[in-house]
Amino acid sequence: MAADKPHMNLAVIGHIDHGKSTFVGRLMFDAGAVPAHIIEKYKDEAKQKGKESFAFAWVMDSLKEERERGITIDIGHKRFDTDKYYFTVVDCPGHRDFVKNMITGASQADAAVLVVAAPDGVMAQTKEHIFLSRTLGINQLIVAVNKMDAVEYSEKRYKEVVEQVSGILKMVGFKPSEIPFIPTSAFNGDNVSKLSENTPWYKGQYVMEALNNLKLPEKPSNLPLRIPVEDAYTISGIGTVPVGRVETGVMKKGDKVVFMPGGATGEVKSIEMHHEEIPQAVPGDNIGWNVRGIGKGDVRRGDVCGHVDNPPKVAAEFVGQIVVLQHPSAITAGYTPVFHAHTSQIACQLISLDKKLDPKTGQVKEENPTFIKAGDAAIVTIKPTKPMVIEPVKEIPQLGRFAIRDMGMTIAAGMCMSVKQK
Repeated sequence: MAADKPHMNLAVIGHIDHGKSTFVGRLMFDAGAVPAHIIEKYKDEAKQKGKESFAFAWVMDSLKEERERGITIDIGHKRFDTDKYYFTVVDCPGHRDFVKNMITGASQADAAVLVVAAPDGVMAQTKEHIFLSRTLGINQLIVAVNKMDAVEYSEKRYKEVVEQVSGILKMVGFKPSEIPFIPTSAFNGDNVSKLSENTPWYKGQYVMEALNNLKLPEKPSNLPLRIPVEDAYTISGIGTVPVGRVETGVMKKGDKVVFMPGGATGEVKSIEMHHEEIPQAVPGDNIGWNVRGIGKGDVRRGDVCGHVDNPPKVAAEFVGQIVVLQHPSAITAGYTPVFHAHTSQIACQLISLDKKLDPKTGQVKEENPTFIKAGDAAIVTIKPTKPMVIEPVKEIPQLGRFAIRDMGMTIAAGMCMSVKQK
């Protein structure tokens, strides 16, 4: 059922207590993604406990209790369908997981729902998540003004929150006029799978409708070929076979390709996917490809394959925009943590801190700051300690994002603005 529909990754973001998990639960419940036997089980329990009006909330509370007792109920891997798409929810409980989830390529979100509680309006985390989702490349957004039941479904309060949120969205370059704002109560199901009688003043889309109206991200097959190498095997009688996922562009049998930063070149003899030979590979394909003229040790994890006439960029240094998520102390020029970009992990030195930005707005706060710390956003100049492929996010977004890790945690997330090539 799901497989023949286009797939979208959906991030659900927003302040910690604004009802994200109830919202996700409600989406799945309304989309029929919570298995019937689980619902039956809770219906029975609700009856016994005299909660005749079997409420969705009861299911959510019970799921929450079981989670707290360490029992995880796998609600279909957080997948649900609308008429048009099937969605995987990248749940974003807090900063750390949010970034970790979003940086690992597969869970790069195609769109996000920002959940803002009507009673509280915009909170610190609301602003940070908006800025972060922008930095990490999300450009489709739906805003759920949630917990409308807690403000008696007041249109006046809804408009105030829309106004607040629009101000921040404008600052980071979203156009509020293009973004659906929806008054919801995830708890009661208002405006989730149909328009609610509790908000007769609201004439817009309900949530499922807005999800259906999202645009599929363009397949980046028109961009230059880029395949980050995940691994390279030497197979006797065949030769060297790199494996990886095509991020951008198209590779055909017979193409002349180059692996950077090493510079080894060769001709594509064959391309395999799921143990079958295919004539060409397109973005999203996980492939193994056999290259004539490549020897053992010429190719390794972290290399990027491209066409000879448009090779991947190798940075002598590059300028990045980063958001510092957590760090026990201040970060100064000279700091050399590990950068994770596509499949490479390379220590890179921050050779200069160029500008400190306001993480809530992206505006320049300070030129050449002496240090940056958790919560700051900054423009920095970075020098890899050994050759590294990275592309400006404006040219090839799929190869322009990175995470910075140190001490076993993600310190920062960022994107490459420009590359000074070797």
